[in-house]
Amino acid sequence: MKPESDAPWRLDATPFLFRERARRWCLFLGGLLLVAGGLSCGTVTRTVIAPVSIPGATYVGSETCSECHDRVYRDFKTATHSRLMAKGPNAVNIGCESCHGPGSMHVESGGERRTKTNYGPGRPRYSSGSQRQTIINPRRSSENCYGCHLDKRGQFELPYHHPVPETRMSCGDCHDPHKGLALKGGGANLLSENAICLKCHPAQGGLHVFEHEAVREGCVTCHNPHGSVNDKLLTARNQTLCLKCHFQQPVGGRLLIGGSDHTLRVSQGTCWSVGCHEAVHGSQVSSSLRF
Repeated sequence: MKPESDAPWRLDATPFLFRERARRWCLFLGGLLLVAGGLSCGTVTRTVIAPVSIPGATYVGSETCSECHDRVYRDFKTATHSRLMAKGPNAVNIGCESCHGPGSMHVESGGERRTKTNYGPGRPRYSSGSQRQTIINPRRSSENCYGCHLDKRGQFELPYHHPVPETRMSCGDCHDPHKGLALKGGGANLLSENAICLKCHPAQGGLHVFEHEAVREGCVTCHNPHGSVNDKLLTARNQTLCLKCHFQQPVGGRLLIGGSDHTLRVSQGTCWSVGCHEAVHGSQVSSSLRF
């Protein structure tokens, strides 16, 4: 009897397995190329947003707005937000309309803010009522600002934040979208950046005999005005905030800060809550900001 290996009916499966494996690899690599191609088509190096819309309205251009809002239009050319542009026949220089929505219905109504069916702020939606909003006022709703500044929406959701989501403040209290830099103070303005904060927090301002240099650099050196996980909107927790600027010098098992031994002090709590440096914004009597 011939060996089984020499039987004429037994076929070698190696070429078949090789072709099957090659086919599977080709399908797998082809799928990867399709996914990569789809990702490359959807990935850009610029911010892509959908402008605010009002159903039934079209863009009329900022020059049309100037017929009634001449002073705002004149100053708007200096504003950071004036650089917002959209291309296409339905978006001719939508500078004003990028935040206020397309203005054709507002113009046709003779400047009225509302017509027959009511819409909510942001991207208008049908709601109860007998009127419709022909133009959008972003100061009444921060949703319009979040369309571009999505990171700020996230910061306002943090445990400690200014009461913008609660509608007790608006973005316009600190920012001016119509003239100059978006931040009301700073730059070439006579109003300093700190002055914006001091309008609501006057106790932290004023002239001090012994000032805290961080205050001169700006409130945002220690505070995040939009939101933080730390109390008082601090950018870092407890003494970690102070140690970002105040040099630590280990000497012989001791921790010296400003030439003083802080080995035990740094473990007792925050620098401003253990009776040490309570006048963190400045003092009239203590060079070490004790009180």
